[in-house]
Amino acid sequence: MEQSATQAVTESNDHATPAAAPASLRADHRAPDRLVLQRGIFTGPSAKVSDDLYAVVKGRSTRERLALHLDKGATAHTNTYFGRFAASYWQRWTTVTEVRATMVLDVTKKARVRLVASDIAGHRRIIDTAKVDASGPLTLTAPLDQYVDGGAIWLEFDADGGELGISELTWSSVAPERIRPVAIAICTFNRAADCAETVAALASDATVLAAIDAVYVVDQGTDLVQDRPRYQEVQPVFGDKLRYIRQPNLGGAGGFTRGLYEVSAVNEHADVILMDDDILCEPETVLRLNAFANMTVEPTLVGAQMLFLLNPDYLNVGAEEVHLHELRHGQKVPKALRNTSMLKKNQERRVDAGYNAWWTCLIPAEVVAKIGLPVPIFFQWDDVEYGVRAREHGFVTVTLPNAAVWHADFYWKDFDDWARYFSTRNSLIVGAMHADLDGKKITKQLFRNIAEHLVAMQYGLVHTTLQGIEDFLEGPKVLRDGGIAALAAARTSRADYSETIKHPAATPPVRAADIQLRRANGEPSREALVLVKRAINQWFGRTQHGLIGVTREDAHWWHVSLFDHVVVTDASQSGVRVRQRDKARARALLRRTFHVLRRLRKELPTLQEQYRAAMPELTSRANWERLYGIRD
Repeated sequence: MEQSATQAVTESNDHATPAAAPASLRADHRAPDRLVLQRGIFTGPSAKVSDDLYAVVKGRSTRERLALHLDKGATAHTNTYFGRFAASYWQRWTTVTEVRATMVLDVTKKARVRLVASDIAGHRRIIDTAKVDASGPLTLTAPLDQYVDGGAIWLEFDADGGELGISELTWSSVAPERIRPVAIAICTFNRAADCAETVAALASDATVLAAIDAVYVVDQGTDLVQDRPRYQEVQPVFGDKLRYIRQPNLGGAGGFTRGLYEVSAVNEHADVILMDDDILCEPETVLRLNAFANMTVEPTLVGAQMLFLLNPDYLNVGAEEVHLHELRHGQKVPKALRNTSMLKKNQERRVDAGYNAWWTCLIPAEVVAKIGLPVPIFFQWDDVEYGVRAREHGFVTVTLPNAAVWHADFYWKDFDDWARYFSTRNSLIVGAMHADLDGKKITKQLFRNIAEHLVAMQYGLVHTTLQGIEDFLEGPKVLRDGGIAALAAARTSRADYSETIKHPAATPPVRAADIQLRRANGEPSREALVLVKRAINQWFGRTQHGLIGVTREDAHWWHVSLFDHVVVTDASQSGVRVRQRDKARARALLRRTFHVLRRLRKELPTLQEQYRAAMPELTSRANWERLYGIRD
């Protein structure tokens, strides 16, 4: 598609200069007297989303995005996921000491409005109340002085004497002197339709669009977003705010870093909201993250929570942390909600995050200026590393409740995937950079993981895991190309392992009539002993013969390893995989495991020094310019 010089899209090829930025991104903005912290939203961005995530109504009503109309006798409250004001977080992390809830009421006869709060245990208390018998504006005020460890604020409405309309509902505070510019960076790779819808969601909200200064779409694929009719349709709405950049596929790390690189090149005081391409975007979340970042006492990474796309009322996790010495990320912060329906429960307790994933996360300008750009590790752990490094330099992360996007449910993705290469390799890289890893403990843990995969006949997964460790052992030079070669090797080498191939459930490469379903009894209490027993039985072929079918929920290593030929449902529920015992392959992989882990234990101290020494160069603008082809 041809682009004229006057269009809102700036395209960069492999040898381009940084994209020009909108004029509004080049300076701070004078703030209004009061800053809107969040708005009253009454229905979601998609019919898939329950309206009860925004407001709960009893009685007849009519909803609009920014208005609610109650019939006589109806009641409503905003003690909901998107309806509450997260008082605890605002008191703990920002300069806000008082919040005003302002609205316009259309009153037929009389109505009642209550400003209500909770504490860490969820106990309800009324802060302020108003009896209204005439239409017009109403403001209720609440001090933020009793919420350090938990609690939120919301509104309740009663249409007592007749119909009641609620509109223009905002939660606001005294504004800072200046509002920082903010840009959005969306990284995409061959998800053109999804990305176009995400861009369209931002264009759909005039208030949000006015609050952001630029949107950078970093396209690393071959199915181009700019060619999609939906993208072309909304492109003019952005005026000169939309920037489209093409570059080689450098993974999420390369795509998101390009946004940070471009924005910081034109304004060292501008914040950047990193956003996945395949989310269902709630535009209000952008407003809330931006407002929070403008009010924090110190520069703070502000992350959105993640709701599940297939189960839209379920929260992934309230806040996450990383256990570097165990190479585990995505760990639930104690007391945080996880896999919980937000129609049934609210997060009353304040939980403090260690980092926030980049499905949607705001990065302050000061962080980029102080710690540099992300590490070019392509995919997986890049957001973890950046959050950990930021904290080491004094910048905390806040995962803000009542601000979220919907993202594909993680448990619908199979663990046995090429991405395990990057997860393994990058966990070691990040651990080496930021923790004093215990070689004995790490190799013991990795051996345990590999042993479980071996007895479960997941030979391709073992290969992929070992491949990640082997490339870590190569040192920082493995990151020289940003991960392009590693991606190709990780994906293509798995083709040698038949159990990594997904087949249609109705036509597996075995006789369907021979499959006998076997359910798991329960998790063993002494897993280590059971693992040894299963390994011995697998080795000597003392397994149950015949073709066994195993559901995804029963596909634990300790169950699958009872058999020698299994058909396992893929986590995506879109097909099945066939695993079969192969002693020769298991023997070869076990030998390779011993060799690799022996090297890891011996060389880990030296590797830690190498990766730490390489970090300044890896995260430099010059290195990323080389990867982008901006500079040789």
